Amino acid sequence: MALTGIPALASPASAATLKDGRWCNPARGHFPSGGHYGAPRGGYPHAGQDVTNSVGTAVYAAAAGTVVRRGTGVLSGRTGYGLVISHGSGRYTYYGHLSAFRVALSAKVAVGQRIADMGATGNVTGPHLHFETHTGGLGSTTNPVTYLSARGVDLGGGWPAIAPGAAGATVTAVQCLITQRGTALVADGAYGSVSVGAVKKFQSSRGLVADGEVGPKTWPSLVYSLRQGHSGSHVRGLQALLNKHSAGLAVDGSFGTVTSSALRGYQGANRLTVDGLAGPKTWEALAG
Repeated sequence: MALTGIPALASPASAATLKDGRWCNPARGHFPSGGHYGAPRGGYPHAGQDVTNSVGTAVYAAAAGTVVRRGTGVLSGRTGYGLVISHGSGRYTYYGHLSAFRVALSAKVAVGQRIADMGATGNVTGPHLHFETHTGGLGSTTNPVTYLSARGVDLGGGWPAIAPGAAGATVTAVQCLITQRGTALVADGAYGSVSVGAVKKFQSSRGLVADGEVGPKTWPSLVYSLRQGHSGSHVRGLQALLNKHSAGLAVDGSFGTVTSSALRGYQGANRLTVDGLAGPKTWEALAG
């Protein structure tokens, strides 16, 4: 099913890598025993990866696209509330066992937009998200853990990897953080040569491999612990990532009551400690 008006999920600038910032983690949680791709399920292999957390945990669009199915039994053999997003070029993602929908059928969604709440509807032993990736057409599943890993996303919930040529809100956050570290960048969300050069300089200054890829080794050195009262480019980066997850904030670099409320809401929806402090765990969740 071809789509128009949806950003391509690959571009010439990112031809050498799929870690282009156009995919993200659909939900936080842990992998339950036996919930992996290919596990036996009543004579059929499990078509996705289960991510366990409590009912109401936020579920996000793993990439930009259009909601093409929404309701119960939207895919054969799948029970409970579910929805399917088409990402163009025969790529789809499926989100199952939901407790609530936050987008309508035919809605166009952005990467990281909140689309649903985790639940325990249908045939389940407990609350979790059943997440699938389909390539080459709806019904042609692939292992979502390896599929997202190739795109710089840790479905288990770790830091993402952003490579040169990437684009989007996560790149904007990197540019804001680098600016706060002393090298002014235009926060345009395009990870081009100037931004890559600045990241390499930062990596060298911290004794990291200066490859320009912002991954699990670089992120912890790059982020700040922020709370209400802080201001600066690092706060702009935080606000950009909150907006990626549907916060709707003014990106003004001021950590006031509105930003604090949005942060606490995000922490609660993702089962993080609700303390209003943007520390490493919160940054990791937002960036992922």
